Amino acid sequence: MTKITIYGVGLIGGSLALCFKGKPGFHVVGHSSNPASVEKYVKREVVDEATTSFEAAAEGADFIFLCVPVGLLESYLQRLAELPLRPGCIITDVGSTKANIAHCAQQIQLPEGVCFIGGHPMAGKEQSGVEAATSLLYENAYYVLTPDQATPPDAIQRLQGLLAHTRANLVTMDPQKHDDIVGAISHLPHIIAVALVGLVARYNGENGLHEQLAAGGFRDITRIASSDPIVWRDILLSNRDVMLRLLQDWNREIADFVRVLEQGDGEEIIRKFTESGDFRRKLPERRKGIITAQYDLYVDIPDHPGVIGRIASILGEHKINLRNIHIMESRLDVPGVLRLSFADAEDQERAVPLLKQLGYEVNL
Repeated sequence: MTKITIYGVGLIGGSLALCFKGKPGFHVVGHSSNPASVEKYVKREVVDEATTSFEAAAEGADFIFLCVPVGLLESYLQRLAELPLRPGCIITDVGSTKANIAHCAQQIQLPEGVCFIGGHPMAGKEQSGVEAATSLLYENAYYVLTPDQATPPDAIQRLQGLLAHTRANLVTMDPQKHDDIVGAISHLPHIIAVALVGLVARYNGENGLHEQLAAGGFRDITRIASSDPIVWRDILLSNRDVMLRLLQDWNREIADFVRVLEQGDGEEIIRKFTESGDFRRKLPERRKGIITAQYDLYVDIPDHPGVIGRIASILGEHKINLRNIHIMESRLDVPGVLRLSFADAEDQERAVPLLKQLGYEVNL
């Protein structure tokens, strides 16, 4: 029997547990220091067994997943290093920064035959906690592994074999390269969104129309500014050196835009928008990424009584899960007066032809 231990059975850890639980030969154990959480893990049937004992959770484990916040990863790894772990045990994590935990693993003395392989499943949801866990979370998402040069090839293969049950796309890279890339495509956008919302909030103190008119597109592009502050404190401090370099690069990009505007260079503005648009169109639309995807449609509808109810009823009759309906007050940068939000890409795709058959103009 292969024992898989998961420290931190929330959205990420719980979804991993559900990928493994019930598979022949697997026994999944969850850990939390909170007895109420342990009871919840078992009651929701996310794990086979749960415990508040740190030592009991690790005892005899073949695989250990550290699914705790980034700021706690090193302390958990150090505690594990002090235990008589099973020879051949593989410890991995799910943190969104990799260089720090990789360095920690190299500095501490893990028990004989035990190795650490950093990991980062690049998927998530707007909801959090074990209640939001699903075995489908990682399907078609990228799952990055960051072994070092001393990691035995057979250990990497064993972990890859286990993670095949997530149906994720496994990618292997250097920990520092991972932090460089994720810093640019996830961490920097979060900082920019927070800074932009903060700027507009200050403007709003002088003129409340900023808040009133900042619906629609502005709210969409700054959605990630509402992310968990504590989580992002730990992530940004863990990736501090990379973020400082990226912010310097960003400042140069903004300074270049200042120059272009000062010079009134319309052709350069066109070039910048064209090049960025070309690159953005190359990005995969349906691939799960590190920033949680939204499955929205924008629909132009007439201002007639009952039209919204009709749309909701038709979607319901076709078993299409509609998560939210939002009437857009500001049409700036938004291609439709009604925004429909769906649970997943499949529901979104099924809704498009149905709404078009009803005669509505639909935009993604």
